[in-house]
Amino acid sequence: MAMDDRKQRVLRAIVTLYGIDGEPVGSGSLAREFGHAVSSATLRSEMSALTKLGLLEQPHTSAGRVPSAKGYRYYIDNLLDMGGALPLPERREIDALFHAMDRDPDHLAQSAAQALSGMTGCCVFATTPRSEDMCIAHYEVVQVGRYAAAVLAVTNAGGVRTRTVKLDVPLQPGDAALLSGTLNRSLTFRRAADIGEREVRAAAQTLGGGYAVYYPVVSAAVTLLREAGRANVYLEGQEHLPECTDRPETLRRLMAFLGNAEVLRRYAAPKTDRTTVLLGDEMPECPMPGVCLMTKRYHAGGGLTGAMGLVGSTRMPYRELAPRLEYFALLLGEGMSGRPQEES
Repeated sequence: MAMDDRKQRVLRAIVTLYGIDGEPVGSGSLAREFGHAVSSATLRSEMSALTKLGLLEQPHTSAGRVPSAKGYRYYIDNLLDMGGALPLPERREIDALFHAMDRDPDHLAQSAAQALSGMTGCCVFATTPRSEDMCIAHYEVVQVGRYAAAVLAVTNAGGVRTRTVKLDVPLQPGDAALLSGTLNRSLTFRRAADIGEREVRAAAQTLGGGYAVYYPVVSAAVTLLREAGRANVYLEGQEHLPECTDRPETLRRLMAFLGNAEVLRRYAAPKTDRTTVLLGDEMPECPMPGVCLMTKRYHAGGGLTGAMGLVGSTRMPYRELAPRLEYFALLLGEGMSGRPQEES
């Protein structure tokens, strides 16, 4: 059975109406949507045909129809116009939000996710780029207590990371400067893959006979190097998740999914630059009917990429949300790469 123009219009209308109030759509509501230009009998016939095609479902015998997962996929792939550019006032509002954000890559990703969640009322995730070639350009050790020191690391991408370590002996005057010099001579501009336990001990031994005392500082510096190239996932707006589904099992799987950074990162990595929508029914590892992920890849310079995405119900207003997600991803990429924002 072919999908002619009227069937497509009926499916589009049912997706739209169901998205508004979450109630099954009957022929009467559909007739009003069509301005009564098509009879209720004809619409019931088209709805029956779409049900046989697997694009609609009938929750109850006397109820109207709702889109199936297959129906949503057809709608997204063939009927959905993701919308145009955001209006200028909204772009300027988002520009102002980004101008006020910390430019450190991790802070920027988290802040962008928070801002997009607040603007859309959706749960939002943002990933930082993964780079096996990430290096530390500079280390600084700062005494923060008699027995404690903070190790600061500046990456070659401009990010700043820090870890605090405790020592078994008190730091003496000049120890922080000595440790900073050792880290900068031994560990800067080296890939994490090139630093093993032998290299860590060799760096510590340059401090002299009591090197074991300061081994935790060197170890912390190496940990910062390894973390620098790892993709991190930031999740904001979890309070919106109960609205995504009324099925307890789906909600349980969704919470487990969002709590597994590795799985989320894998599913949240778009294969192209297009805004993509992944339905929960299409995720074999953790099927979640009624849930979807809308994701957009951003470019952070140097061939590195990350992603931003919305986690919500399949009923989400795709056309309204997509332009906001795309603009946030664009500005996040510019911020990650150090490119200045252009005036809108």
